[in-house]
Amino acid sequence: MSFFQLLLNLWLPSLLPLLLMGFAGVELGLWVRVQAVQPLTCSRWGAPSDGGLFQHGDVIIGGLFSLHYKPPPTTHNFTQQPNYKPCTGLQTLPLQYLYAMVFALEEINHSPTLLPGLKLGYHIRDSCALPTWAMRGAMTLVGGESEACDSEAQPDFSVEPGEERDKGRGAQFLPLIIGGSSSVAAKILAKFLGPLFIPLMSYTASCPCLSDRRQYPTFFRTMPSDIYQARAIAQLAIRFNWTWIGAVVANNDYGHMAVKVFQEETQGRGVCLAFVETLQRERIVSDARRAALTIQASTAKVILVFSWYTDVRKLFLQLSKINVTDRQFLASEAWSTSGNLLQDVLSTRVATGVVGVAIRSAPMPGFQKYLWSLKPSLQPDDKLLKEFWENEFRCSPATALRSSVLPPCSGAESLEGVQHTFTDTSQLRVTYNVYLAVYAVAHALHSLLSCPNHDVNITRNRSNCSLPKHIQPQELLHHLNTVNFITPQGERLHFQGADVPAKYDLVNWQRTPGGTLKLVLVGRVDGFDLRLDESAIQWSTANNQVPKSVCSESCRPGTRKANRKGEPLCCFDCIPCAEGEISNQTDSLHCERCPPEFWPNVEQTICMARQLDFLSFNETLGITLTTVAASGVTVTAAVFVVFLHYRHTPVVRANNSELSFLLLVSLKLCFLCSLVFIGRPSVWSCRFQQAAFGISFVLCVSCLQVKTIVVLAAFRSAQPGAGALMKWFGPSQQRGSVCLFTSIQVLICIIWLCLSPPEPQVDFNNPGSKVTLECFMASVVGFSLVLGYIGLLACTCLLLAFLARKLPDNFNEAKLITFSMLIFCAVWVAFVPAYVSSPGKYSVAVEIFAILASSYGLLFCVFAPKCFIILLKPEKNTKKHLMGR
Repeated sequence: MSFFQLLLNLWLPSLLPLLLMGFAGVELGLWVRVQAVQPLTCSRWGAPSDGGLFQHGDVIIGGLFSLHYKPPPTTHNFTQQPNYKPCTGLQTLPLQYLYAMVFALEEINHSPTLLPGLKLGYHIRDSCALPTWAMRGAMTLVGGESEACDSEAQPDFSVEPGEERDKGRGAQFLPLIIGGSSSVAAKILAKFLGPLFIPLMSYTASCPCLSDRRQYPTFFRTMPSDIYQARAIAQLAIRFNWTWIGAVVANNDYGHMAVKVFQEETQGRGVCLAFVETLQRERIVSDARRAALTIQASTAKVILVFSWYTDVRKLFLQLSKINVTDRQFLASEAWSTSGNLLQDVLSTRVATGVVGVAIRSAPMPGFQKYLWSLKPSLQPDDKLLKEFWENEFRCSPATALRSSVLPPCSGAESLEGVQHTFTDTSQLRVTYNVYLAVYAVAHALHSLLSCPNHDVNITRNRSNCSLPKHIQPQELLHHLNTVNFITPQGERLHFQGADVPAKYDLVNWQRTPGGTLKLVLVGRVDGFDLRLDESAIQWSTANNQVPKSVCSESCRPGTRKANRKGEPLCCFDCIPCAEGEISNQTDSLHCERCPPEFWPNVEQTICMARQLDFLSFNETLGITLTTVAASGVTVTAAVFVVFLHYRHTPVVRANNSELSFLLLVSLKLCFLCSLVFIGRPSVWSCRFQQAAFGISFVLCVSCLQVKTIVVLAAFRSAQPGAGALMKWFGPSQQRGSVCLFTSIQVLICIIWLCLSPPEPQVDFNNPGSKVTLECFMASVVGFSLVLGYIGLLACTCLLLAFLARKLPDNFNEAKLITFSMLIFCAVWVAFVPAYVSSPGKYSVAVEIFAILASSYGLLFCVFAPKCFIILLKPEKNTKKHLMGR
């Protein structure tokens, strides 16, 4: 059975569904006709020998390149076409890739260390930029080129050395093919070649799906997976704090994968996609217009574009129409180095400053001279070079057919000095991938033929190591999986499954003085390591500053982020931290509460130690209260002096002058005790101030109460039958009563201070940068008893004075006491709520104010009328006037 019959019997059932689904209605390069009464036969479609390049060698390496982009017209009956026409429309860059493969093979053939004594040949076919033609080319490379499918033309794996195998191109077996110019073509070829264990080495296929070794065990590539370029762009977004990015992607696996990987890489890093627009090749105009309008309406200033360069050009056209020229584009490798876009006027207007990921470039010493040395006269069998020569110089080489309509070439034509993409070696990207692929194959062959380490299933001694004529594809596959070498450029290359370590260039589109765009290398990507020269980047912004693309401005320290309901996480509001809380980072999610002894600064970014605050003599409030208290002491002393000087006058002597002097002393103590509340609280000051306050006021109110009782007793004794009443209220009884009332308060204070005295304590409950050092009332009951006893005496005194209000006017001191007690009670009733609600040191100020106000009230209400008579109305200071009627 022939090779093709075996191939079709084994693998056609599994290939037909793939071919029918993916390429329905497209002609294949091989047509099978099965008849019930006849054995399986096959025939060729077209003349496969056209459009190829062949060189004999000990080992032949296959190559597939998309050299032309216009397939010939075909019929759909899969019959043989006698008038076959080859593909047209020669592409210069793939032609450069082809000669990079030839150049690398010639370098290896001349190397004294790599495969010494072995000559590598090549068989290169044109895939015509179509997966079906790639399939046809692969079949030709694997099965040979004879027009019949007979066994004589098929490779025989059992041919021994010395036997003739060079009857034709199809007679020598290819252990590997370098090809698969697209991911679609690579998947088809890998599926086709996998069962034959023939490795496929791609130089441009980048689909992550091809990394699956279970589906594609014989596939290798020198082009990194697209996952890594999406990760590199995600790292750029994170590095420049672009948190609000728009995405325009191709509506296929290439675009959708990019969005997915980008989101996975930026997850948790504060980066969001403002929108995702897709571009479909079949409706590119409408999709590009919709995407352009979305970009215009969005606040995102950075746009990620993962699509083919022709689609990107349509997008730039629509953006130019609506005058959107201030966006920063992030480019995938599919268009970041496109010469067509760089030379387009629309790109200059819309896409200045593009930052993109590009296939890494590397120099290939000697390659340019090699290209310059190419001439049809030196390669008479190279039809591709002749076609390029005719296109470039518009003349027909001497080796061309006489039927050419072009004039004959002079022979002086040379590629040296020609400005053309074919001869441009300034940035070798895919070309370098082809170069690496050839070297990877060569090192695998070197390892295989040198027999350093064979697989355990291959049990041969060194004398029986594989020979060039006996190379089995599965052996080469094993050595490709373990290859590890240094390239002529000093780069280490090895395969991780199907992939090589990911390496990219970072490029920037910069405007030249002439107004055009040029490509500038600004960084490199090596796996996950991104190295970037930020100073070399020319941005799209007018001031060449790094573009800013955020949904919401960053929250400054002292605020926190609050997500907006129903919007992405990148859209938020900045809420100031609550009182007593700080945030010391930008875009903080939470505010932290300061410890009790600390308080935030004004910006709420740090916790500062709170300053001790108390009512001091140095501040305005303390000075004011001290002045008022000192004035009260002075006035009281003056009144005391006046009364002492006029102690023998009727006004002073009336109603027990001894009690009046005692009252003045107690008022002076009241004024003085207020000063104890001012200043830094200490253990003794806290204990003394409340005791002094309570005892002083009880002494004061006791004097007034006894005075009131004396007034009532004096007038009641004048009534019949009450003459003996006054003897119970003589001077000794009055002094005893004052001492009794006062001793009760002294006893309360002693018990309070012994059991639970006030202690100086810092009050952290009040907000603010200052913390109050105050006398903490450990026992509220004790303080309440002190105030309550004063209140009881005051109310009793007020009641008695009120009862004596109708006594004769000229000697009615009870009326003065009534007014003084009214003021006293009013002040202390108002004191309680004011004291409770006042924060910190102001509660102390309220208590001092109550002491001073009540003391002044008693002083003026009781003694001001008497001083007025003594000093200004001495004629009324007589017994007769006081007795009246």
